[in-house]
Amino acid sequence: MAAKPLKSNDSKKRKRIAGPKGEERKSNPKRLKSPSTNNSQSGSKKPFKASKRPPSKQHGAKPPTQKHVPDTKKQRRLLAKELAEARKKKRKKHYTLEQELSILWEKMRRRDIAKEDRSKLASEALGKMKGKIPEIASSHVSSRVLQTCVKHCSQEEKSAVFMELQPHFISLATNTYAVHLVTKMLDNASKDQLSEFISSLYGHVAPLLRHMVGSLVIEHAYNVGNASQKQTLLMELYSPELQLFKDLVSMKETRLVDVISKLQLQRSSVVRHMSSVLQPILEKGILDHSIIHRTLMEYLTIADQSSAADVIQQLSGPLLVRMIHTRDGSRVGILCIKHGSAKERKKIIKGMKGQCDKIARDRFGSMVLVSILSTVDDTKLLSKIIIRELEGILKELVLDQNGRRSLLQLLHPNCSRYLSPDDLMSLSLSIPSFNTKKESSEVNEASDEEKRDNGEILVEANTGKSAGKNSDVNEVAKKDPLTRRRELLINSGLAEKLIDVCSEMAENLLRSKFGKEVIYEVVTGGADGVLHPALDEKLEKLYEVIATLVAEPKSEGAEDDHLLEDFHSSRTIRKLILDCPIFASKLWEKALKGKCAIWAQGHSCKVITAYLEASDLALREAAKKELQPLIDSGVLTLPAVNESAKADQDFH
Repeated sequence: MAAKPLKSNDSKKRKRIAGPKGEERKSNPKRLKSPSTNNSQSGSKKPFKASKRPPSKQHGAKPPTQKHVPDTKKQRRLLAKELAEARKKKRKKHYTLEQELSILWEKMRRRDIAKEDRSKLASEALGKMKGKIPEIASSHVSSRVLQTCVKHCSQEEKSAVFMELQPHFISLATNTYAVHLVTKMLDNASKDQLSEFISSLYGHVAPLLRHMVGSLVIEHAYNVGNASQKQTLLMELYSPELQLFKDLVSMKETRLVDVISKLQLQRSSVVRHMSSVLQPILEKGILDHSIIHRTLMEYLTIADQSSAADVIQQLSGPLLVRMIHTRDGSRVGILCIKHGSAKERKKIIKGMKGQCDKIARDRFGSMVLVSILSTVDDTKLLSKIIIRELEGILKELVLDQNGRRSLLQLLHPNCSRYLSPDDLMSLSLSIPSFNTKKESSEVNEASDEEKRDNGEILVEANTGKSAGKNSDVNEVAKKDPLTRRRELLINSGLAEKLIDVCSEMAENLLRSKFGKEVIYEVVTGGADGVLHPALDEKLEKLYEVIATLVAEPKSEGAEDDHLLEDFHSSRTIRKLILDCPIFASKLWEKALKGKCAIWAQGHSCKVITAYLEASDLALREAAKKELQPLIDSGVLTLPAVNESAKADQDFH
């Protein structure tokens, strides 16, 4: 196959055009038409014209300098830091001052600094801030410096800071950082300053309580104020009329019901105003403060049944757990349990899941648990949530002053030895509007019976309507209390584990001021014999453990006294001898028979003389036979009646 002929390059060569004097020159290549030229030809736009501005050299201007880019990481980091500092100085008015204050603060808060040096630094910092305190108090750095200065400066300087901040307290109270400075100022305020501050809150109490940060200031002022100042803050939440005529209310009328009756206020208007105040607070969940708990408690005392039921419904659940750490909050919780429906009680109990440990150890939260164990009929739910959590911490609860209350309530309900009069009153509280309905229903039922006896028939009876039967809100408890206690103690397995703990920790419990009461109730079987006869075998083993401990010989060099000579254990054993005949016989046979002469002196003599008052006649005669020679010889002195009563009182 023949090769293709090569194309000639002549076509690509530029033509030579004859120039002057016979010289050849290249032809100009064909220039492309610019868009501006095309547009100008089309007539749509004007042709592009080059700028006539002369070069910069003619004006004497310097050429633009290029920024120096750092080579190393360290240089780049330092440059970025400088740029950030420059931006902060532009953005923050007092940035340089804050930097100086932070240096002083680092020196002030050292632990090894002298008190005089710290005061000097605080005075220096306050001197730099003078006239600018309200402006820099909202900064997260300056607010901390101010708190330290207020803590360590002189009283005159504290007063100067207070006077400078006084016009701005309301605005500072809602700031995340300045709020801590305001509370610190209240802690260090004098009586006059505190009074001025509470007066400045006039008209702002309810709005601040609805604010997540501002509510902290109201709560702090309520806690540090006296009774009159607390009442002033509360009156603003009760009614607008009370804000205008607060001077007419004396300290004697601390309850809202008494205030309404004295000033002859309309109860419905007070309820409406309090509802408008409390509703946003409940919706936002700001329920940690004692002033709100007090307001809710007073609201429930005057509210009608539907309004009270709405509050109970809103509080049912985890919200209630957040407010039972105060006296009034605990009482509100007890009222919610007592007057709530079965569904609402279930929500409250489920809201306590995982927190029963903290609640049981709390001074007021434990009373809510006591109320639940005494009121709720759903023992399966209680066993599943509350009892299961209490079983895991039994060893700690039996020795804790507050933790043992739930156990003692199941063993011996509403006992005045274990619950104070204030606690018993809290358990007996109720909402008046629910009680009024119950009383009216009882009156209606009584009148219905009278009319039926007279042959009269009511329309309401024929239609099936009766007061108090439209909801289960008013129901408290239907189950027999003894049955409920047995289900919670025995069926759940709590009592069996409690006896095991008492056997394991018998000596510690007998010596403990609070644990002795738990082991006493367990040994005696609880009120109404709740542990008998199901756990008699377990109790026999517990009797054996205690008798073995008491039977140990007395040693002179021991750190702890013998159980019969210890103050708490000797009185507990004496009380058990008097109240538990089976234990008394076991202890006599194993530990005291033939050894009474050893224990004839000291605290132990009260134990052995208790057998002379034992309920078991045979045991009493056997003890008398051994103790009478000691009495005749003067070795053993019988305690007087007053001393015996005092020993029982010491136990309780």
